Amino acid sequence: MQLKVTLTAAAVFAMVAGTVSAQDVQVVKIGHVAPMSGPQAHYGKDNENGARMAVEELNTQNIVIAGKKIKFELQGEDDASDPKQGTAAAQKLCDAKVNGVVGHLNSGTTIPASKVYNDCGIPMVTGAATNPTLTKPGYKTTYRIIANDNALGAGLAFYAADALKLKRIAVIDDRTAYGQGVAEVFKNTAKKKGIEIVDEQFTTDKATDFMAILTSIKSKNPDGIFYGGMDPQGGPMLRQMEQLGMGNVKYFGGDGICTTEIAKLAAGAKTLANVVCAEGGASIQKMPGGTAWKAKYDAKYPKQFQVYSPYTYDATMLLVDAMKRADSWDPKVYTPKLVESNFKGVTANIQFEPTGELKNPAITLYVYKDGVKTPLN
Repeated sequence: MQLKVTLTAAAVFAMVAGTVSAQDVQVVKIGHVAPMSGPQAHYGKDNENGARMAVEELNTQNIVIAGKKIKFELQGEDDASDPKQGTAAAQKLCDAKVNGVVGHLNSGTTIPASKVYNDCGIPMVTGAATNPTLTKPGYKTTYRIIANDNALGAGLAFYAADALKLKRIAVIDDRTAYGQGVAEVFKNTAKKKGIEIVDEQFTTDKATDFMAILTSIKSKNPDGIFYGGMDPQGGPMLRQMEQLGMGNVKYFGGDGICTTEIAKLAAGAKTLANVVCAEGGASIQKMPGGTAWKAKYDAKYPKQFQVYSPYTYDATMLLVDAMKRADSWDPKVYTPKLVESNFKGVTANIQFEPTGELKNPAITLYVYKDGVKTPLN
């Protein structure tokens, strides 16, 4: 009988200890926003995978901040690459009192959303939105861990002029903040390098038929086309260029077309071999932790890798690194620590300019060899 009483007391003690332990766990929410629906959903899924992978890894590390064991949760939202939906998603994350945000993907959604996050005092780190305008307002809550369009557009223009010796290039953009921004930088740099811009055409980020604008461009006899936009338009455009007999025309674009998906969307068009595209950052093989990280990613999310997931992974880890250094998950307390970051990420050693732009950003140019995206040396 005595033994029974002792066991019961021990069980009660264990239950009480368990309750205290549960109360000592602090849930910290990281928001993530990207297009999870619509033609750009493959990018969005890849981005969310990167952030989710980071959260799951962080939860195995028994992180303690301000004396409490932290449990990280990812709150994912869909902005469908639409600016209005982007600001609504941002406001939803503000109302949910998330502790930090990773995203958005598109410059057109990230720029208006950045004001919402600034107004509610939550830091946002993007590893995908590249329009330089993003950091112009000087918000202390806005950070970018990838090269911006000034680097991407200029790098492609230099390559077109210096390496390929092209003389006549047409420019098309999709009228989004991203597409217009990268096309404008390319155009202005190309002109300075002595390239003639023979035509400028516009489309939308929903279009699939480009025969009319390509026919107009063909009549100007260009040796290259620059497209400011994303791969759901880039792939069909390459197919239609082939149909119009534009098989010798080089095709340039920024990170929006620099995906594995564009090879599928081009559906066997030989014009894929004419693509030269630019991404912010080193190639995955040259990232500090890229090869090992990609193996883990592919094991977890087979055939889903696109472009930005290493950056959303790093963005998540970066937010938590700042929380640890501040010993606080409160955005008001840890946000000032972000600008002081010296974080050894998968993508790079991440340090910031006072504007929230990445210090010393790298860019990599890619081509498609036998349909496979391959970095240029």
